[in-house]
Amino acid sequence: MNALLEPGMMVRHPTQADWGLGQVQSNIGGRITVNFEHAGKVVIDGRHIELIPVFGP
Repeated sequence: MNALLEPGMMVRHPTQADWGLGQVQSNIGGRITVNFEHAGKVVIDGRHIELIPVFGP
């Protein structure tokens, strides 16, 4: 599923709910950069963490 994430999409981290909503900045070679509300910019290894897409409000 991570391979489908594109810049601008909104996601949540499956084990870090306190980070809040995140916006995908880039997805290159399985490294996904996300800007989270309460954690700032985080680089996620998409081979180990499956981010949860958020659709709608």
